[in-house]
Amino acid sequence: MKWVKRILVTAVVIFALVYVISRPDDAANAVQGAVNAVFGAIASIGQFFTSLAT
Repeated sequence: MKWVKRILVTAVVIFALVYVISRPDDAANAVQGAVNAVFGAIASIGQFFTSLAT
């Protein structure tokens, strides 16, 4: 089963490299969107705990 995981990880890495090389603007937008989503989730969790404390 480890070989399946290795093949999948390799395929994802190759796809990401091809995507970054062929469409760098779109890749940067995708990364920026993912980072914004993570920061938005962290802000929402902070707001939740703040509302619990008040």
